Amino acid sequence: MNRTDTKFVTTIDKLKQFLTMAQTEYRIQEIDGERNMPYYTLYYDTAQFDMYKEHIHGHSGRQKVRMRSYVNAGQNYIEVKTKDNHGRTKKKRMRIKEFNPTEEHHDILFDDDDTRCEIMAFLRERLKYSPELLREAIENNFRRITLVNNNKTERVTIDTDLRFKNLKTGYTHQFPDIVIIELKRDGQRPSPIKKILNTLRIKPHKFSKYCIGSAVTNSTLPTNRLKSRLKSINKIIELSNTHL
Repeated sequence: MNRTDTKFVTTIDKLKQFLTMAQTEYRIQEIDGERNMPYYTLYYDTAQFDMYKEHIHGHSGRQKVRMRSYVNAGQNYIEVKTKDNHGRTKKKRMRIKEFNPTEEHHDILFDDDDTRCEIMAFLRERLKYSPELLREAIENNFRRITLVNNNKTERVTIDTDLRFKNLKTGYTHQFPDIVIIELKRDGQRPSPIKKILNTLRIKPHKFSKYCIGSAVTNSTLPTNRLKSRLKSINKIIELSNTHL
């Protein structure tokens, strides 16, 4: 998986307009009659939160390690995402059968010998950090709608009901009022979705679930470089509330 990603932040009210305008150019993914799928993500980092710090500073070659669960399908993957400063993301992943996102404690990287050996080998090949240094950092639950354009050259994911639990501090945080729209494509081909977003005045907005979720649930982390993003997110939420 080698692609460019562009994220946009908006509200539920704008999402309804967006979906209506997109229906002629895009198809919606449906599995077993459901279109709004539950997802679970468990992010890992070092004890010093090196990956978080590299991301907020925008370092080239920054990486994330996560366990991604497609809850309804019962499929789980350990993933390594690497992003360069040109906005291109490379993702490598491996299927994990033993993982259960409903369990309260998951530390799968260290508990089971057979699984541990497979995961460690996968991570050593793709990760610039020593996998032995990894610890559980934060959990994230959300629901996702997926659109595919008629030419099948791009995907659009729409994430709602974002909920975080920090596994170091125990704090939780929810973003029930915002929507994360992400355009995923290979290269810079013209995208019908961008015209719709411009019409609705929905602008590109950086939103890393790991970084934002960590910043709002762990007061010991540096957040100066995220202050403008957090402020704009709060503004979007406030504007949404005033229209209720």
